[in-house]
Amino acid sequence: MKKKKRAFISWKGHKAEMMKDPEFKKAYDDLELEFKLISAILDQRIRKGVTQKQLAEKVGTKQSAIARFESGNANPTLAFVKKLSDALDLKLTIHGK
Repeated sequence: MKKKKRAFISWKGHKAEMMKDPEFKKAYDDLELEFKLISAILDQRIRKGVTQKQLAEKVGTKQSAIARFESGNANPTLAFVKKLSDALDLKLTIHGK
C-alpha cells in the first residue's frame, strides 16, 4: 500500500487561509497585543542570552512563571510585565490605535 504524501502548508499560508474566517480573524486580532508583548520579551531575553531561570531569579519569581508567560498560558498583571521589561532593559509603552 502506498502512503499518500501530504502537501506542506507553511504557517503563513495556513494563517492567510484561516484569516478568511471572520470569527478566527476577530479572535486572532483580539490577541494581537498579547502576542506582540510576549514576542518582544522573549526575543529580548534570547538576544541577551538570559535563561528563563535567570530571568525568574532577577524578577523574584519561579522559572515556571516565565515559561507560562512565554507560552501564553498565563494572565500576567501589568506589574509582572513591568518587572520583566525592566529586568531585560525594555521600555514598556502603550500606544492607542
